[in-house]
Amino acid sequence: MPDSACDLLGIDDIEDLIGHNDITPKERYENKSTIVPKVRKKKEKKVKDQIEKQIEADEMDSLQIDEKLKTDGGSIVPGTARIFVNTWGCAHNSSDSEYMAGQLATQGYTITTEKDRADLWLLNSCTVKNPAEEHFKNEVKDGLSKDKKVVVAGCVPQGKQNADYIQGLSVIGVQQIDRVVEVVEETLKGNSVRMFGSKREEGKKIGGAKLDLPKIRRNPLVEIIAINTGCLNQCTYCKTKHARGELGSYPPEEIVARAVQSFQEGVCEIWLTSEDTGAYGRDIGSSLPELLWQLVEVIPEGCRLRLGMTNPPYIMDHLDEMAKILNHDRVYSFLHVPVQAGSDAVLFDMKREYTISQFEELVNHLKSHVPGITIITDIICGFPTETDEDFQETMELVKRHNFPSLFINQFFPRPGTPAAKMKRIPTQIVKSRTRELSEYFQTVKPYEGREGKIYSVLVTETSHDGNYYVAHNEFYEQVLVPKLPELMGKMFKVRVVSTSKFSMIGELIDDSQVIRPSLADALQLGQVSGGAGKEATENSAPLRQTSTSSLMQPSQFHKYFKTTFILVLSVAVFIRILQIVHIL
Repeated sequence: MPDSACDLLGIDDIEDLIGHNDITPKERYENKSTIVPKVRKKKEKKVKDQIEKQIEADEMDSLQIDEKLKTDGGSIVPGTARIFVNTWGCAHNSSDSEYMAGQLATQGYTITTEKDRADLWLLNSCTVKNPAEEHFKNEVKDGLSKDKKVVVAGCVPQGKQNADYIQGLSVIGVQQIDRVVEVVEETLKGNSVRMFGSKREEGKKIGGAKLDLPKIRRNPLVEIIAINTGCLNQCTYCKTKHARGELGSYPPEEIVARAVQSFQEGVCEIWLTSEDTGAYGRDIGSSLPELLWQLVEVIPEGCRLRLGMTNPPYIMDHLDEMAKILNHDRVYSFLHVPVQAGSDAVLFDMKREYTISQFEELVNHLKSHVPGITIITDIICGFPTETDEDFQETMELVKRHNFPSLFINQFFPRPGTPAAKMKRIPTQIVKSRTRELSEYFQTVKPYEGREGKIYSVLVTETSHDGNYYVAHNEFYEQVLVPKLPELMGKMFKVRVVSTSKFSMIGELIDDSQVIRPSLADALQLGQVSGGAGKEATENSAPLRQTSTSSLMQPSQFHKYFKTTFILVLSVAVFIRILQIVHIL
């Protein structure tokens, strides 16, 4: 079989195909009247038979050439490969993967959950903890051992560009996700492409790739919007800073426009995410409250917004305004504020830029001004300078507030950070402190005694065991409700009938009004958001975010390309026949 379309047509370059303004084969030979055909009439039938056979062969090749080009390393038709996408880490990373999958799908690539059938693995990494990076590293090695093309993305390669195990691989930097199609195409051709640059306008860092890019939501009912990238802090233990860099905020109008589009596509819940939402806007003359007030104006009735993680220093400048916003009926009364340690001495060594008294001022102010608010936090156990007394201060802080959700992490020295150079605490002590804190947290029962309480809940997903739908009340507390299809994506009232450590179970109130908040039906699982979604529904599968999140989206571009290519090829073959007949 020919190696390319040009070989198939007998031409040196695709530009040699005759266009409508070019001279015809007949005109080419009109000035050559002395040419005598070498083929005699008695061989006419034999020549015609050969032409007919050639036409049949050409038609067969036109049906098979796309498969040939897909497998030839040096000749790859864009949009014909199968891509496996794997994501680790935070909501920001999840959003980046959604965008990359969406762009690839709109260009015809098939996003698949079947990694062994994929032609290329796109691995989007997290650098917060050693285990996450090790998992990512192992996945890279696994892909290469299976002769897969591998493209790496996310915070690990961005913050550790000289890592030996990514040398020679194509890399997509955290602000270059809009270049994913180029990187994938070049990688499939056997080339290595590395894009690490940050996006700037007028010399100033911006949020990153545009928010109106196509994406595949892992949950069609939830839109994740990154409002800024990077932060203003210099935490001594944090590797993410090396990857995401300084603060870069998106303009409020771009964020609002994305939210409006999402609601028009059936989304009923918005998540705002970044490395520090509280710092939003400080680089562009805006602020988080200004953004939130603009967003609540476009949130439809029955839909809700969840604000992502904020560090204490910058949110404290807006406590009164934030209390008003968190009381709004279309904003969850919920805030994630990592404290990391209960000791001022440790916070100083971490360079966290606040004291415990300031953190507690924040917590107490919001609790008193936003009744029922849910405040969750993070703790690092075993920071190198943490003494037994320091740890006990952390325990006392946790006991004073009994946070309903507590992310407990053992200290991991991240390469290149100041904390990695500090003398570590013995591992057994770190584990002992982690165990003590975890055991206490397990005794905290935030939902105990809630039986009989009535809440307005919004359903957005299915429980892990598949037995319930997962809803959240106005405080973003988890309420499991009956698995009735008509409830998905709806808001209604429930009465709590039982509770557990991490959730409540609710039953529908008989006279409860079920509100269908979305402006339109949600996209199907796996559809592309941003204009192409309605065309990409065949054989779609859900997006999932786990330790190995994978995405699924069918290709329509490939069918269009194949049809167009066969049409052009047929015309070219017909012209070739005219040339041969004229010579005869």
